[in-house]
Amino acid sequence: MNELAGIFKDTRKHLMNGVSHMIPFVVTGGILMAVAVMAYGQGGVPPEGTWMATLWNFGSTALNLMVPVLSAYIAASIADRAGICPGFVGGMISISVGAGFLGGIVTGLLGGIVCYYLKKVKVPKALSSIMPIMIIPIVGSLVTMGFMQYVLGAPIAGIMDGMTKVMEHLGNGNKVILGAVCGLLAGFDFGGPFNKVAYTFGVATVSAGVYTYAGPMAVTMTAPPLGCALAAFLAKKKFTQEEREAAKSAVAMGCVGITEGAIPFAANDPLRVIPSTMIGAAAGGAVGYLFNITNPVAWSGLIMIPVLGNPIGFLVSLAIAVGVTAGLMILLKKDITEEAAGTDEGDLDIDLSFE
Repeated sequence: MNELAGIFKDTRKHLMNGVSHMIPFVVTGGILMAVAVMAYGQGGVPPEGTWMATLWNFGSTALNLMVPVLSAYIAASIADRAGICPGFVGGMISISVGAGFLGGIVTGLLGGIVCYYLKKVKVPKALSSIMPIMIIPIVGSLVTMGFMQYVLGAPIAGIMDGMTKVMEHLGNGNKVILGAVCGLLAGFDFGGPFNKVAYTFGVATVSAGVYTYAGPMAVTMTAPPLGCALAAFLAKKKFTQEEREAAKSAVAMGCVGITEGAIPFAANDPLRVIPSTMIGAAAGGAVGYLFNITNPVAWSGLIMIPVLGNPIGFLVSLAIAVGVTAGLMILLKKDITEEAAGTDEGDLDIDLSFE
């Protein structure tokens, strides 16, 4: 139990290891997708058969790998190389069941813990040579994937269905509350199941010819990455060098409505970042309905300004959302030097050797 407590005590170190390896995938994928959307110029995914669609697919491929990479290197931080396979495939299952990056954190921690203890199992000498290349990866992967598929998969699907029904009910009532709820969902998991509930609701209303619901959605989907970036620019001491670099790509991704730009910040410090993005996006979504912003295209980002109804209201709502997000993050986060006190930065390096 003391070893397990030690693993959880070092959770921040494990998360930072996953985030540091994930950021290049987020930056590469996000920038390529942002360029594709800007070149298309009409918001949304470029049509198939164009070079812009090819570029979008390249970026999407890189971005889709961020959760498996995050999961793999969280696991590797706990169990060294033995945790990479279970963490990676666990992250892939997390995507398939719609658990997003939060599911990737779960599979990374679980896969790492399982493999950590499997490495301690005493086996006959004849089996010792195949433990690291067969038994540990296979058993660790089965446990990690099985947990995500059968334990978390069904509840996530049920929650999504229930939230969709709540959104439909709110659509017939107080729109300000609906805007706040959209913001809470959009700012929670950045492309994950809760975010997709809000986005799917916006798409459905646009398809039905009702544009008032998708207007505030343009605010709530844009604010998280821009708010995180603003906080990193204003309070550099509270963010790692990698996060400050990721802030630059987060601006580009926010401008074209790719909410995943906030993931590096949330994965590194979820307990402080996620509440900040949720409250900020909720404030922007609620104000957005007061301004009666309309959006004929189910997409978000600053590039949508030319097609929005009441673009001034959009900018004001977005400024509120971004300001609240950044302000809360700066208030809640501690200086990096303070958080890392007593921790040897060399501990963040990955030891790929087996004990």
